[in-house]
Amino acid sequence: MDGLALPDLSVTPDFEAYVDAQPRYYTRITASFGNVAGQDTEPFENRMNNAGANLGRVLFYDKRLSQNNTVSCASCHQQQHGFSDPKVFSDGFEGGKTGRHSMSLSNARYYTPKSFFWDERAETLEQQVLMPIQDGVEMGMNLLDLEVKLRQTSFYGPLFTAAFGDEAITSERIAQALAQFIRTMVTYQSKFDQAFTAGSWNDPDFEAVFTEQELLGLRLFSGVPGDRNGSLRCDTCHHTSAHTGDSSHNNGLDANTSDDEGAGGGFFKVPSLRNIEASPPYMHDGRFETLMDVVEFYNSGVQAHRNLAPILRRNGSQSGPPARFNLTQQEKEALVAFMETLTDETFLTSPLFHDPFPQE
Repeated sequence: MDGLALPDLSVTPDFEAYVDAQPRYYTRITASFGNVAGQDTEPFENRMNNAGANLGRVLFYDKRLSQNNTVSCASCHQQQHGFSDPKVFSDGFEGGKTGRHSMSLSNARYYTPKSFFWDERAETLEQQVLMPIQDGVEMGMNLLDLEVKLRQTSFYGPLFTAAFGDEAITSERIAQALAQFIRTMVTYQSKFDQAFTAGSWNDPDFEAVFTEQELLGLRLFSGVPGDRNGSLRCDTCHHTSAHTGDSSHNNGLDANTSDDEGAGGGFFKVPSLRNIEASPPYMHDGRFETLMDVVEFYNSGVQAHRNLAPILRRNGSQSGPPARFNLTQQEKEALVAFMETLTDETFLTSPLFHDPFPQE
């Protein structure tokens, strides 16, 4: 009735099988870098299933969720970029710009505090997904108007019935479906993951998967379990095999954060490093264009903010000056090479996450 494109619903992707196929080095308690079970944001009352996640996929790509039918969630979170945006700030429904860079959704499911946005203002993913829809810059949609709008389509009634048992379209169900779809965006088929398939940590088969440069980067990043000699301890903030954040941190981007205090005191959420190569620019304000820029910042550019994370202070003290790692060019290039092993091309191209609406 609205003249917009209809989605291709001929196939319901098997999201459950994909999520269940996460390898044991992700989920077992004895995982080398820590397991993700304690980080899972999935609530008991909104367990993911194929029908719910498929409804979420359609909603995620549907421009009807914006006031003027011009942008969708996927406009700012693009699969080939790790569900981030290559622009520093994303375009809203009337051409305005977002206030921060669009965070990658790779492994967004996993985060210890279970909160969302750079400033952690959403306590749950179910809360988070509705906020951009209502935002005056991003999508500009009233939730009551959205419910009416979706009821006027020919396809949402059956999709809601499949997911929830009847065709009632409510903002709560919209939030639940979108959250289910985003929680399917786990990424575990990178070169780094291939090493665990080949062998256990620190044995010859494991190390043989990497080049010498990548292996040096890995050792700089996290060291060897039980032996941190020579490690920069990057995995203090980007831990578990999913390389997800443990909590928000102040990483010393600026000595004065009065222009944007994040979650307070200059603290910002730490995202997963999975698919980091595919999701530039970097940081909450997109100030760094390349991974080498990021490495050089941590090497020599951390600022002396009063709330700077101890791991970034000299000798890990509570009040010392920012650390200066004095890395060689070879070491900096090795760190970049290691982070590039976290790229999951299968995830970035999988039909599981494709746009169901025909391309113009």
